[in-house]
Amino acid sequence: MLFNEFRNEKLSALGFGAMRLPLLSDGTIDQDELDRMVDAAIAAGVNYFDTAHPYHGGKSEVCLGKSLSRYPRERWNLADKFPGHQNVKGVRPLVPAEVFEEQLRRCGVEYFDFYLLHNVNENSLASYYGNPENRFLEYFLEQKEKGRIRHLGFSCHAAPEGLKQFLALYGGHMEFCQIQLNYVDWTLQDAKTKVDILRQAGIPVWVMEPVRGGRLAAFDGETEARLRTLRPHDSIPAWAFRWLRTVPQPTMILSGMSSLAQMEDNLKTFSTHEPLNGEELRELEKIAARLCSMIPCTGCRYCCAGCPMGLDIPLLLSMANDMAVSDSFNTVARYTALGPGKGAGACIGCGQCSAACPQKIDVPEQMKKLDALMSAHKSWEEICRERAAEIEKKQA
Repeated sequence: MLFNEFRNEKLSALGFGAMRLPLLSDGTIDQDELDRMVDAAIAAGVNYFDTAHPYHGGKSEVCLGKSLSRYPRERWNLADKFPGHQNVKGVRPLVPAEVFEEQLRRCGVEYFDFYLLHNVNENSLASYYGNPENRFLEYFLEQKEKGRIRHLGFSCHAAPEGLKQFLALYGGHMEFCQIQLNYVDWTLQDAKTKVDILRQAGIPVWVMEPVRGGRLAAFDGETEARLRTLRPHDSIPAWAFRWLRTVPQPTMILSGMSSLAQMEDNLKTFSTHEPLNGEELRELEKIAARLCSMIPCTGCRYCCAGCPMGLDIPLLLSMANDMAVSDSFNTVARYTALGPGKGAGACIGCGQCSAACPQKIDVPEQMKKLDALMSAHKSWEEICRERAAEIEKKQA
């Protein structure tokens, strides 16, 4: 197992994310399979396990805690998260003390090694620092002083500007930041800029969605054949993990695994440091460009000057591309945060944008498609309310 240093501690480079655990036919977590996965992980040297309050309707914390309890506490680090992003209208306001104590009980532990403010994005920014009555940070800093949190950080799906806003207020208290990072989102979600922002702030990077929810774990036959020719001993997911080793060193790479086979494949990948060579990196660049360029917007912004509605057209087109790669809950959050009159539905179809576009994109047509897609999608608030209701039902 490869390891990285963090505050004089050795952390396994691979962390086990418990958002997509193995399931039985009735939809409940397969505890036996999970135990086998944890056994394999710990035997190989994995010492970082990550869960969250909403995962599997609250059952991830219970099942992962039960599995880890079979081993001495000093052999594993447990990370959990406070779901401040779910503090939306229509959902019972979150009380940090209630949530935190419940999480400790669910996991069967007396402290968390790592604790995160969960899913900072354009919609949840106000929840985390816009309301002084929340006092989320104050409470968790108190728990840190008491030794019930060893390291405090946050996960972030916000665009670079949102990340900067959060860091300007809370950055001095954050020890690490977890972002969505892979060879597609390096450009598609501007993860490169986020990495630079965090580096300048002196905050280590934790990686989530390294294979983008499985999207980078399987391709068409021709693409997979090319990758296997170049690296016959590596699986397709291994390419995504090896690419991450070329980025300015992430401290932790989390993988949400749902079977022992996936665990064993990832353990093999993280057993050796085999960086990609120039030809291999160029191959991934081609794949990323293909996935990112369903709409060939270059972000030149020539379209914006003449838009009578003042729309940020490149931003909207990037969201359309993002949704084309995979249906993203967090892209919906960013879109919703644009506010009235700023979404694709505000386009009046005048065509000035298309006339100015060097790439000859039919912008009004793309706006119609994006508006239809987002109109049919559940809103951020609806999703949060449904998830909260699901958790309450499972706890009943």
